[in-house]
Amino acid sequence: MLVYIVGRAVLNLESAVMSHLRRRVAGVTPPNENRHMILDAFVVGRLQANCYAVGDEESREVLIVDPGDQGEALVEAFRTRDYRVTGVVVTHHHLDHSGGAHEVLQALPDARFYMHAADYPQIAASAPSGPAWYGREVAPPRAPDQLLEHGDVLRAGRHEFQVLHCPGHTPGHVCMEGEGVVFTGDVLFQGSIGRHDFPGSDGPALIRSIRDHLLTLPDETAVYSGHGPATTIGEERRHNPFLVNPRMTLGFDVD
Repeated sequence: MLVYIVGRAVLNLESAVMSHLRRRVAGVTPPNENRHMILDAFVVGRLQANCYAVGDEESREVLIVDPGDQGEALVEAFRTRDYRVTGVVVTHHHLDHSGGAHEVLQALPDARFYMHAADYPQIAASAPSGPAWYGREVAPPRAPDQLLEHGDVLRAGRHEFQVLHCPGHTPGHVCMEGEGVVFTGDVLFQGSIGRHDFPGSDGPALIRSIRDHLLTLPDETAVYSGHGPATTIGEERRHNPFLVNPRMTLGFDVD
């Protein structure tokens, strides 16, 4: 079952009709709306993770961010939209973000696979939990074509996005910023932040990542998270309780 969000309405739809579906992320208009950029999102899997397609409307070249589940249905949707998938970016190893990458990459062998070295091996380590989370086996994707580092630049047609290494939720978590938007995976959400009670997580490191790499972006930057609705950097800077007062909400200070 695919959960597909249009505006504020939530519709439950069979993945077989996914090729007919498309949405813009509700609530936030990217500041680069006039730059002919594809920006589509699909909510997949039991944990309702956001998978994004971002790229060039003219060339149809796109990067796919976090194909977490329902890989075959995602590929069908990409083909229906005539997307030329040039790369697949997995922000971190948790299966709700990486669980569909194998199917997508297998169906689109020319697409390059991007991930951080600290997180890629953990997909295989987490794969045995796939049946519990998804009711099916999860196959780890092939080795990345490029192991991402902070400052790397990824391109989709005319559009460029910079990789931001943002550890804390996981050691190798990356975000992707450019063209007035930032894809934050499970680092930053509307009104919240990523969990930091998992093995390998680090709460102070998470806050430092947000402070040093995300809150330095312009206020109008649109934030597209791994779960839930879109927001902006300015909104989170002003109102996110975990950022406004981490000592009170999290119980620790950050250098």
